[in-house]
Amino acid sequence: MSDEAVADTTLLRAVAERAPRALDAFYDRFSRRAYALARRICVDESLAEDVVQEVFLHVWRHPERFDAARGSVATWLMTMVHHRAVDAVRREATRRKYTVPPVEDGDDRGGQDGLPAGPGADEAALERVVAGQVREALGRLPAEQREALALAYFGGFTQREVASIADVPLGTVKSRMFTAIRSLRGMLDGQVEREEGPA
Repeated sequence: MSDEAVADTTLLRAVAERAPRALDAFYDRFSRRAYALARRICVDESLAEDVVQEVFLHVWRHPERFDAARGSVATWLMTMVHHRAVDAVRREATRRKYTVPPVEDGDDRGGQDGLPAGPGADEAALERVVAGQVREALGRLPAEQREALALAYFGGFTQREVASIADVPLGTVKSRMFTAIRSLRGMLDGQVEREEGPA
């Protein structure tokens, strides 16, 4: 076991023993990674925040459910984030299916995250547009491809670890990631240039 894994296990044990500020330290150690993974799977910020809150609440209530024989603390935590994020996306998709009215032609609600239109858009605004395009493209990928990319690129897991978390063969993970990246390139190709306009 690596020094980092030992430190993580020690910290989780402190959480289980209700040591002062142990949960704060645990949250500080993992929250950014957990949120990045949840955000990539959920796309929606508030949904991702809810997922992360649920996961850390679960850690606080049930730290004893960690099993060192099945992997590291980080893998255990990110597996929970992964599963809860997928569940949240499914619940939200079902809810929207029954509550969101269809968008009429000419409806202008589909703006670029509230970005100002017309002259005066600066680099920060362009970056927000590009980030929005990437999030939208990720959201259009099949769930299993989006999950594989999120675990690998934003969760920091190897392809072998992704296969273990998703409970699929390594070859399946490689195939999903290859297909997802090819799809993203196709969806995003030329979009930034079109936003910037001619030089």
